[in-house]
Amino acid sequence: MTDQSAVRESTSKGTLRVLQLYPRDMNIYGDWGNALVMQRRISWHGYTPELLEYNVGDPFPADVDIIVGGGGQDSGQLVIQADLLERAQELKTLADGGTPMLVICGLYQLFGHRFVTRTGSEIKGIGVLDVETHGTDERLIGNVVVATDEFGDVLGYENHSGQTTLGSGVAPLGTTTKGMGNNSTDGHEGVRYRNVVASYLHGSLLPKNPAVADFLIKTAATRKFGSYSPGSLDDRYVAKARELAARRPR
Repeated sequence: MTDQSAVRESTSKGTLRVLQLYPRDMNIYGDWGNALVMQRRISWHGYTPELLEYNVGDPFPADVDIIVGGGGQDSGQLVIQADLLERAQELKTLADGGTPMLVICGLYQLFGHRFVTRTGSEIKGIGVLDVETHGTDERLIGNVVVATDEFGDVLGYENHSGQTTLGSGVAPLGTTTKGMGNNSTDGHEGVRYRNVVASYLHGSLLPKNPAVADFLIKTAATRKFGSYSPGSLDDRYVAKARELAARRPR
């Protein structure tokens, strides 16, 4: 009998290591789904996925190719804050060096300079992104459509009271055509910095936005192997789901 796993391994284009940051404490509104989409699409493109986790107190894995991280309540951010600050230099080095990353909501905030809660307490960030966030009494909640030059329309769902402002060192992911995004004033959503994509969009983001997932995979494969060879994927069902999601009311 043929060992199918051995066959898949022998025909793989190479292994891509995906690290999920703090899934125990920063995994709200289905953000675990982003890691699962990465795992599945890496495999569909003909590469071998290796899905890793990093939680508070764990040794930080070496040689990671893609990093994903999710959102959490203020309490979850407080749990990981000290550990995240200890890993700040490693994460800055990876981001500045071009490692592709997707960080959502709470980790988007903590990848910035600081998050000041509604009561005035400050949660220090690691400064990978030139942004800062202030908690408010206004909650931004509902379906979102973001027009981007890079990925087309990005679809998702926001639910946050933090208002994030961008500095000159980053660019917005895109412009909201539905929903609020980073804050209630400037009409922008998310951040792009080098190969980092940051966003407030849950739901989770990647199942409805495979172009973002494939950007992370392509970037990682090109950096690791010198080239990228995509598979032939059938995304008809994704296209239907996106059509329905885009028509949903705010």
